[in-house]
Amino acid sequence: MTIKSILAGATLALGVASGAMADSHQTKVGFVFVGPVGDGGWTYEHNQGRLAVEAEFGDAVETVFVESVPEGPDAERVMTQMALGGADLIFTTSFGYMDPTMNVAAKFPDVKFEHATGFKRADNVSTYSARFYEGRAVQGLIAGSMTKSNIVGYIGSFPIPEVIRGINSAYIQAKAVNPDVEFKIVWAYTWFDPAKEAEAATVLIEQGADVILQHTDSTAPQAAAQAAGNVVTFGQASDMAEFGPFPRVSSIIDNWSPYYIARTKAVMDGTWTSTDTWDGIGAGMVGIGDITDAVPSDVKAAAEALRDSLADGSYHAFTGPVNKQDGSAWLADGETADDGTLAGMNFYVEGITGDIPQ
Repeated sequence: MTIKSILAGATLALGVASGAMADSHQTKVGFVFVGPVGDGGWTYEHNQGRLAVEAEFGDAVETVFVESVPEGPDAERVMTQMALGGADLIFTTSFGYMDPTMNVAAKFPDVKFEHATGFKRADNVSTYSARFYEGRAVQGLIAGSMTKSNIVGYIGSFPIPEVIRGINSAYIQAKAVNPDVEFKIVWAYTWFDPAKEAEAATVLIEQGADVILQHTDSTAPQAAAQAAGNVVTFGQASDMAEFGPFPRVSSIIDNWSPYYIARTKAVMDGTWTSTDTWDGIGAGMVGIGDITDAVPSDVKAAAEALRDSLADGSYHAFTGPVNKQDGSAWLADGETADDGTLAGMNFYVEGITGDIPQ
């Protein structure tokens, strides 16, 4: 073997070693999704956040994801596999992943976990959510103003505080502009099931609802409303603009990208700590989609003014006087709700009929 070939081999070996060393510094970020990335709503927007991480950090980061993971034991299995596969940071993106996240985090103390919409934390588990109820307030104002039947239908996923907050927030604003408004609520007991969501929308329309709000993830309620005609809807989690300018007249848009980029960077530079984040319109985590010209100009102006007051903090979506459903006092005139009560909300406000399922 010549000196030249020995040197060439050494150079090649050094290159391979250097590449391996570079790869060893690559940050691996995992995402566990409750629905398919093409759902057009909740999971779609979380996946947009994943793609934003890739775009921001390039080859310094590798992302992996598993979609349509049921809440429960299967989620724990998926998280465990991600941790064993070398993930440095794992985002678990649904409320029902809370206990599985805590269980797996306890087994992998060197892996950082971020759980969306839950409340349990640990040294290596952060929580994050958005103040979706601010967006619901804007939708409620539009819904109460646009309904002709005075019946607004609401498709709930699961009776958890996040969903109950949204119902209450929308109702308060709808009632403020339309004292005769009534909310009818159908619980789908799913985050993503187009058939069930379409059926729920159809049932509400048959009960006289000419406005449909949803806290489920697919575009099926939009399609059901479009088929029925003259039924107003709102995009959920993503813009769902393909159904505009009608029936979809606006939307709540979840913008996770800045948060995902910031938390990934914190892992990369060693500054990550366990935190709880709950941001809204002002911080940009909740966006209000384009309000179309199907909305009367005065209603659009009022909705935009409400959006702006929520964003700058001059108004709180839960401002008294507000009573609980049973008529007992909750918020006095001018009093605003504290985050602790909102985080654990398990009651309807006065005027909403029906019971919250247990």
